[in-house]
Amino acid sequence: MAKFMKHEVIGRLFELGLGPLFYHGDIEVAKKIVRACNDGGAKVVEFTNRGDFAYQVFGELVKWCDKELPDVILGVGSVVDHATAALYINNGANFIVSPMLNPEITKICNRHGVPYFPGCGSLSEISEAEKLGCEIVKVFPSIPVGGPVFAKSVLAPCRWLKLMPTGGIRATRECISEWIKAGVAVLGMGSGLIKKDLVKVGDFEGITKLVEQCLWWIKEAKGTPLFLGVDHIGLYPSDKVTGKAIADWYEKTFGFTLGEGHSAFHIPSRGPGEIEVLKKQVFKKCHIAIRVSNFEEACKYLESKGIELEEPIIKKGVSKVVYLKNPDVAGNKIHLIFRY
Repeated sequence: MAKFMKHEVIGRLFELGLGPLFYHGDIEVAKKIVRACNDGGAKVVEFTNRGDFAYQVFGELVKWCDKELPDVILGVGSVVDHATAALYINNGANFIVSPMLNPEITKICNRHGVPYFPGCGSLSEISEAEKLGCEIVKVFPSIPVGGPVFAKSVLAPCRWLKLMPTGGIRATRECISEWIKAGVAVLGMGSGLIKKDLVKVGDFEGITKLVEQCLWWIKEAKGTPLFLGVDHIGLYPSDKVTGKAIADWYEKTFGFTLGEGHSAFHIPSRGPGEIEVLKKQVFKKCHIAIRVSNFEEACKYLESKGIELEEPIIKKGVSKVVYLKNPDVAGNKIHLIFRY
């Protein structure tokens, strides 16, 4: 059965704006493709039902993801009938995608609380899918039905629709920008993103880089700022007070829930950001973490202003961090952080 709730799947897709899709009959290769997508930041992945015993490969992939990549949301595409949809839902599919609109699939998905993204090629079909409760409608095949011009025309009178064009979308800044500026919510990308030549030679790092690049182009097209604001503030103990005592004070005073890691205590807030209390006194003053939407571009921007950076700390699929060599004018240490 589905691991993620319906609103979680849809919310994650809206946040990312990208849904990679692929098929491969070799489970080991399939694992590497999903990991490559995860490491690039795309944590919603569609496995297409296009080969013999595909459901068996998918079942193994779900079990592997539950252990190795628990944040990844796996779904299934190329589903044309309700029996196949039921089979995959019982194998752990978190969403179902079709090349066409099938009301019987809608009933199965609604029964199990699983999102259904049907393929539609006209405003009438899209409207019918919406009436059946489909929050995201796949525009397919996206280029033959009119491309970004079609999407823009549909959304002009029906701004509330959430479209996911799929088929023929290229992994270029120009193509992605044109679709996003037309108003679509999500891009479904298959061979243009999970390139066969990269898979053939085992260059999964190349897929990761391409996924990461496409996610940035989507953010760029949406007008997402490079520097997003304060991610967290880091406090340090002194000779007079321990890190634990500082963390306990915040917990008791404000009722925050205290979490303990290997090197620090974490005090998440009920809003954005958190307080991090280090266990060792590395700096005398605090450090401030600035969250960025693109790590490499943010580094280039600061270096262009003559600001020197330390060696980056990269955790694949989790975060990228780099400290500025010099503190701010008040003596506080600064670092950039990118979170997948």
